[in-house]
Amino acid sequence: MSARPAAATARPTALPDAVPDGAPGLDTTLTEFLIGEQRKFPGATGEFTALVNDLRLACKRIANVVGKGSLAGRSGKTGTINVQGEEQANLDVLANDMFVRTFLRGGTLAAMVSEEIDDVMLIPADQPRGRYLLAFDPLDGSSNIDVNVSVGSIFSVLVDPDRDAAVDAKAFLQPGRQQVCAGYAIYGPTTMLVLSFGRGVHGFTLDREIGEFILTHPGMQVAPETSEFAINASNSRFWEPAVTRYVDECLAGSSGPRGRDFNMRWVASLVAEAHRILLRGGVFLYPRDDRASARRGKLRLLYEANPIGFLIEQAGGRATNGERPILEVTPSALHQRTGFVFGSRSEVERIEAYHRDHNTRPYDAPLFRARGLFRDVASQG
Repeated sequence: MSARPAAATARPTALPDAVPDGAPGLDTTLTEFLIGEQRKFPGATGEFTALVNDLRLACKRIANVVGKGSLAGRSGKTGTINVQGEEQANLDVLANDMFVRTFLRGGTLAAMVSEEIDDVMLIPADQPRGRYLLAFDPLDGSSNIDVNVSVGSIFSVLVDPDRDAAVDAKAFLQPGRQQVCAGYAIYGPTTMLVLSFGRGVHGFTLDREIGEFILTHPGMQVAPETSEFAINASNSRFWEPAVTRYVDECLAGSSGPRGRDFNMRWVASLVAEAHRILLRGGVFLYPRDDRASARRGKLRLLYEANPIGFLIEQAGGRATNGERPILEVTPSALHQRTGFVFGSRSEVERIEAYHRDHNTRPYDAPLFRARGLFRDVASQG
């Protein structure tokens, strides 16, 4: 199967060709789906299909361990700190190792980048070098592990820009629109793999009896309107005016300017939040704020915001850093952080408008200047 940049593709298709009439997805395995996709490209070598199969294998391995919970003996913290300055959970380290071991000898990658690894991890010289780059968060939402709340894995696939050169950090610093595959696995009551190759978004549910992912959610679409939003309200005292205005209007309900009631959610798992929005609409906000640790944002651009933004756009939603679509931002560092808002198009566009038109602090001494919801955009690339 050959992949092409998302920027050159059309809007999501309603259903993939492989889905049989009458019972969409219920008889179609991920393997069959991939074969059907590969056949659309006569010159395909199968390398991309092999890569997606390895993604599936890595996520199945992680799902197995996460599903065992404390029975696996992997709960709790390691006592070590990752490159983000965050304490690692035992399952963070194990999930990262599962991704690495799955891909080191697969022959599809040239290099990897992970939330849990400081720098680029090259494929060993004694192994075949593939044409793709993989960036991933091996276990998103790991703070939820010990309380049995859904967690997941997020991944982004790029094409190696120069197969004759040694891979370094610059090879990964491509705008999100250059992704040829993005997706996540969610480990909840059921395990699901949600994927996009730039031609729509499709969800596959793991049938544990046969060990295969089955197409259960073809042609996923974000509802254009919503009455649900997700934000960490404990940070409200640090929000900028645009965020405060939006949240206050939602909380005012039917008696406020929006004229309807809203529900507020917060799971502290980006995968879980994105999955809910893909299934029933909504908007997610993790903006920059006035805390020293969040002035550049909290989520990682390369392997969190970009793949989720790719999925949301492919499903008809909108994803932004406040100034422009998240997929248009060129990363400047492997572990760069960003503000991130995504979800139902109408709500995200409203938040962008508030950022543009209603974000002035009344007493913003000494300059009395308008301050952006997501500041220092220029320094972010």
